Amino acid sequence: MRRKVIAGNWKMNMLPDATIKFIEELTPLVKDKQSEIIICVPYTDLFYALMSAQNTNIKIGAQNMHWEESGAYTGEVSGQMLKAIGVEYVIIGHSERRQYFNETDESVNKKIKAAFENKLKPILCVGESLEQREAKKQDEVVTNQIKADLDGLTSEQVSNLIIAYEPIWAIGTGKTATTEDANNMAKTIRNKISDLYGQNIADKIIIQYGGSVKSSNSKELFETSDVDGALIGGASLKVDEFDKIIESVKE
Repeated sequence: MRRKVIAGNWKMNMLPDATIKFIEELTPLVKDKQSEIIICVPYTDLFYALMSAQNTNIKIGAQNMHWEESGAYTGEVSGQMLKAIGVEYVIIGHSERRQYFNETDESVNKKIKAAFENKLKPILCVGESLEQREAKKQDEVVTNQIKADLDGLTSEQVSNLIIAYEPIWAIGTGKTATTEDANNMAKTIRNKISDLYGQNIADKIIIQYGGSVKSSNSKELFETSDVDGALIGGASLKVDEFDKIIESVKE
């Protein structure tokens, strides 16, 4: 049975003092949980998050990275730098990165490869726009992203990847895909992984749902056959709400 992975994406929120306080408050609430719990924080919070999460079951991730290890890339952070301070996970290809910072499937593919080279675990984000869904092209769009983003990766690498399905129209809007829609897309993604890497890898890979996930809809999502957790935005900024989502996993 696949483990559940609950990840918070804080985006451009939280200062170091709030980060320390959040982890201190969350730690006793989740200490006995079997789910994998990850918080992906801004670069300026990474050190404080890593220190606060020591000797806990909370893992720390970054929200982006460059594909080069070093060089003249002002303002960028490499996978080597993240690994050096103890980061375990990194979000790659979030729709906000694709939309606002012109990330492409080509750059996402480079970043995933660099993440694995530095022994980081990527959380790959894929998803369709509202226009694409209304045109009933969501399956085509997402499977094309999967194929391009994973190009050249080995089966072992893919089996250690997390894929987060985030319909763009549901991120930060309060709208949520129905449980059926989320699970159907998770199945579509799993089928595409099976086509590319075989059923054994498809059965192992963790597929999350993201897009206005909150405690009122998480339990139903987690009870589906193919949704293995969530990548959570706004609701991950509040200890009580994030804990309620974690609590909604049936163990």
